[in-house]
Amino acid sequence: MNHEIDVLVLGGAGVDTIVHVPELPVPFADSHMIRPGIVTRAGQSGDFVALGTNALGLRTHHIDLLGDDPEGDLVRALHQEHGIGLTAVPQPLGTKRAVNLVGPDGRRSSLYDATRTADTDRLPDTAVRALAAVSRHAHVVITQPCAHALPALREAGLTISTDLHDWDGSNPYHEPFAHQADLVFLSSTALTDPERTMRRITERGRARIVVATAGAAGAYLLADGELTHVPAAPPPAPVVDSNGAGDAFAAGFLHAWLNGTPPPRSALHGTVAGAYACTIPSTRAAAIGREELSAGVAGLERSEQPRATLDS
Repeated sequence: MNHEIDVLVLGGAGVDTIVHVPELPVPFADSHMIRPGIVTRAGQSGDFVALGTNALGLRTHHIDLLGDDPEGDLVRALHQEHGIGLTAVPQPLGTKRAVNLVGPDGRRSSLYDATRTADTDRLPDTAVRALAAVSRHAHVVITQPCAHALPALREAGLTISTDLHDWDGSNPYHEPFAHQADLVFLSSTALTDPERTMRRITERGRARIVVATAGAAGAYLLADGELTHVPAAPPPAPVVDSNGAGDAFAAGFLHAWLNGTPPPRSALHGTVAGAYACTIPSTRAAAIGREELSAGVAGLERSEQPRATLDS
């Protein structure tokens, strides 16, 4: 079957205001002088995945709710600039926005504006089904409207991926995403036992591939019941910000996996893309290209192979 879209991204469109702080948590003070300044730019989780897959040559389309506001205009402009298809569903409450506090070491803490979403928010079923009918794969961001779109995606026969971010392994909100996806990404940050959580996802849901990213420690890959450790890729430049690294990992993995690459080598693509993202200032939205990604994976393969144990 010929598809018009390789990756349909659902949810995660919005705007971040980047504030550099002297340290995290921010020391209490009446005021702080901020350098290099405060910048507002388009780009949240879904935007970054779409940017990443598009930059790697996958035909990408993004659907989410957007307001008729300056933040929505920034999101529309970002997609237009990069040639990414966008279905903008009207959101009367306004476009999603957040403030990201970024420390000197690149770590971040995000404050999300909860007034711009409602429990009744939905992606129109007709639009989701029409896009799914011409798509090969769907990447679903864990925003509330996307949970209601999962049955339509399953009925269309797409493979589905999702990113649970810093799930603790027990919060029930994440379970529909974890159990309906074929490929699950998550961070190991809040997990006391990553392997146990990863295996539970495969036991209770549809996933045959689960990837737990671990920052500088690389990642853990569970594929067809076999657990391997994937080495971290050396960043090609100084690390300045971790924002978007997980989204870049997912995009790099999807690029390889959807082109028939086995999961262990797909994970190497993810680590290289994630490391690259950490070198991009948080005030910018940029993704690694195919040539840089291929070169990074080749260098990583020369230096170290994935190990068949879970390093603690």
